[in-house]
Amino acid sequence: MFLRLAEQHRKFVQDLVMNLQALAIVLENRGYLASCYTCGGQMNSASFMVSLGENHLIRFLVSDYGITWTEMRDDRELMKLEGAEAISQLDELANLIKDQIQPSQTPNIIRQENLSLNQAL
Repeated sequence: MFLRLAEQHRKFVQDLVMNLQALAIVLENRGYLASCYTCGGQMNSASFMVSLGENHLIRFLVSDYGITWTEMRDDRELMKLEGAEAISQLDELANLIKDQIQPSQTPNIIRQENLSLNQAL
């Protein structure tokens, strides 16, 4: 049972790394500064980074040891999430990109604008 779970985890990490690489390419094509680096050909870890505007940086790290999302502004950490919460935040970023946000907008600003709009309605 444990060997099967270990193999499933390895495949999950590989899928996540491939999706991070694809997201970096899409972001670059949309005008964002984005990168995704992996170590070796096994795709068992990655470092994904994207600049969402002036001094606003997202870093997403994935490896066999864990998954983290770190959001920074002006070199200060705003938010750090791990595991499923980090993946959910990454999904939110990907969904915002699907909606074609501009590089000057940020997920937090959009979330605040949506809250204000919903309260106004």
